[in-house]
Amino acid sequence: MSAPKLRFKDFDEDWTAKKLSQVANLTSSKRVHLSDYVSEGIPFFRGKEITELKSGIFPKDILYISKKQYEDFKEKFGAPQNNEILMTAVGTLANTYLINTDFEFYFKDGNLIWFKDINADPNFLMILLDARKNDVLASAIGSTQKALTIANLNKLIFNFPSNEEQTKIASFLSAVDEKISQLTQKQQLLSQYKQGMMQKLFSQQIRFKADDGSEFGEWEETNFSSQFNFHNTNSHSRALLAEYGEIMNIHYGDIHTKFSMLFDVTKENIPFLNVEVDTSKITNEQFLKVGDLVIADASEDYKDIGKAIEVISLNNQKVVAGLHTYIARPVKPFALGFCGYMMQTFEVREQVKKLATGISVLGISKTNLGKVELRIPCLEEQTKIANFLSAIDQKNEVVAQQIEQAKLWKKGLLQQMFV
Repeated sequence: MSAPKLRFKDFDEDWTAKKLSQVANLTSSKRVHLSDYVSEGIPFFRGKEITELKSGIFPKDILYISKKQYEDFKEKFGAPQNNEILMTAVGTLANTYLINTDFEFYFKDGNLIWFKDINADPNFLMILLDARKNDVLASAIGSTQKALTIANLNKLIFNFPSNEEQTKIASFLSAVDEKISQLTQKQQLLSQYKQGMMQKLFSQQIRFKADDGSEFGEWEETNFSSQFNFHNTNSHSRALLAEYGEIMNIHYGDIHTKFSMLFDVTKENIPFLNVEVDTSKITNEQFLKVGDLVIADASEDYKDIGKAIEVISLNNQKVVAGLHTYIARPVKPFALGFCGYMMQTFEVREQVKKLATGISVLGISKTNLGKVELRIPCLEEQTKIANFLSAIDQKNEVVAQQIEQAKLWKKGLLQQMFV
């Protein structure tokens, strides 16, 4: 018997095994040459643009073909229509897009495979192709440059329920996708709101008042070297890090890619120094303290050069900073979290970018970092700013967890609702 573990009531028939060639006509577009591109006309999409459309992003830097050429192709060979499917066949493989546009477009042959004349629920077929992506990828040809072919895809066999059950499954899972989309949009709006408020708070367009209702004083104009002292870090590469150990080590690559700007040791996955590393010469000053900034002094792009995290919790864990990092320790206490946000502001980031040096790999020296101009409010106003922004971050973190839970739930559903 071929039936899923989880299914809706009133459906008990076996699912039927079918080749993809029985479910849709897999084809491609007609060849468009470089000389056919025009400055305006009908959008001409490649795999990159189709992936963006699937994500709900309208592509930028679009190529075009003439309306006349499009109409000629459409009349002789057809053109993409709503409720047909396009699948990326080169580069990033097997991304599917169920066409749902209010404009005409054409696409690049070889880059995309076109599922037309579909005799199944189109949404169900797209979800099925996504759920069985590993099978699709296994059909690819080539060694270094993999590619999907119409011939191999046509041979793939999948199980299909009745059209009514297909529609029921597709509608349900589409509702799950819509929930994930809504949560993702909420997360994006929170991030945009935070960035806007950071700009207004640190430019003093918006000011908090003291608890007694009085105005806070003027902000101090200073520079980084007046507010922070630098302390030594180590130069251990990832090869000397391990999953377990006694002393945790912050690698600059993790500042770029995964650590939160407010660094809480209990919430991060931090590697340890390998047991073979001699740690006897590590001084007390080299161990991180709450309130320290750890700054990445190297990056391949301006976006991440001088990126900083602020240590807000160590939970009695010994932590050091490693390769391509600086420890900047406040000369006098700041409100916890304030410096982390300050280092993210447009004003500070732009200064850091201008002070960076290098071509293929950018770097920023302690001397240049010390030149960064800062404007700092009193401790009470710092606290209000940090608390306000961290409250937004906490809301964003809750939404991020909801998104992850929804995705895991969907993954479980896909495993149980298909055979």
